[in-house]
Amino acid sequence: MRRGLVAATLLVAGLCGHANAADDRPATSSATIAPDGPPDVVRAFKACMDQIAPEALRRVSRQTFVGATAMLEPDPVVLERLQSQPEFELALWQYLDVIVNDGKIAAGRAALERLRAQFDAVEEAFGVDRYVIAAIWGVETNYGTEPGPFSVIRSTATLACSGRRQAYFRDQFLAALEILERGYVAADRFRGSWSGAFGGGQFMPTTFLNYAVDFDGHGRPDILDDVSDVLASIANVLRANGWSANAPCAIEVALQADFDYALVLDRRPITEWIQSGVRPLAADASIDQRQLAHLSLPAGYRGPAFLLLPNFGVVKQYNPAYAYALAVCQLAGRLRGDAGISKPWPRDERVLSSAERTELQSLLRSNGFDPGPSDGMLGPRTSAAIVAFEKKANLVPDGFASGALLERLRHP
Repeated sequence: MRRGLVAATLLVAGLCGHANAADDRPATSSATIAPDGPPDVVRAFKACMDQIAPEALRRVSRQTFVGATAMLEPDPVVLERLQSQPEFELALWQYLDVIVNDGKIAAGRAALERLRAQFDAVEEAFGVDRYVIAAIWGVETNYGTEPGPFSVIRSTATLACSGRRQAYFRDQFLAALEILERGYVAADRFRGSWSGAFGGGQFMPTTFLNYAVDFDGHGRPDILDDVSDVLASIANVLRANGWSANAPCAIEVALQADFDYALVLDRRPITEWIQSGVRPLAADASIDQRQLAHLSLPAGYRGPAFLLLPNFGVVKQYNPAYAYALAVCQLAGRLRGDAGISKPWPRDERVLSSAERTELQSLLRSNGFDPGPSDGMLGPRTSAAIVAFEKKANLVPDGFASGALLERLRHP
């Protein structure tokens, strides 16, 4: 998946296929592979495998380990993806254009109808909304039709020996070996995304071992071919992370003309948001207005606004990207029959490059505001720093990292 529409599909490949893949633990392997490194890159990889071997052999048989690694070499395509991930090249609305489109909606509705009995059973067993299960399935693999071509063993081994998340991917590699050892997946069918996620729900190997469900009772969880197991396993991840039954994950809202944008970073009950001038655009009697919610303006005050409920955070446990979670929530709503987002996106806004985001963070810090690390990753600390700067500069404090904001910081 690949600028324009091509870049949008690359973004999808970068953000999807990572069930519970967020991990910022430090790298521990001393054998690091660089894709533009010296000709002995394979030798370095072998040294890394030798370093991992003792731990692997405590978890799997020598036969499994040798069989999986004897002829193994790092995957250059995985290394290229690692060095040039496209997640931040697209605006949120471009991402949503790819994910929540007429084709995806129609295919999802057809799957819900065709597999009504399976969705009924899974929804009853796990208490998770069938439309969210279907949306994750659709976002991850287009309802099982695009599981990915990469060897899970080769991908996780490559990433276990290269990059800043080697410890995380070492765990994934070891878990992948365990999956082979237990016979859950045949070696020649163990394929998925470049990052090592596999199956209809794109589970990382550790996620599979922890949450995959043998829903049909056939003796092993099968997320490659058994649709019931795929749906139940997705539901199991969501339930384990605190899914609230009969509750939405994101609600589009309108803000009254005199809304106090200084409240953007608050978390408060929906009733209090309503009292503050936030109006849900779709009346839903099932919403418990005592629920705590964040107000989110992902494109600034010019774009749509959302109240993010606890279930939004649960979807982010499946995949930590904001764009991913919003896409899942929006696709689930469309599958249910809800209208799409009503307020237009500010499509004239451009996405800041990684270098510009890092510069923005550095400029915030030099102005006395703490954005967290200057790493180009715009998390809650950066948003809070932006809001603080905007208040001081008498700008609308919406927390949005726009090109205009960067120019203001460059030329105060």
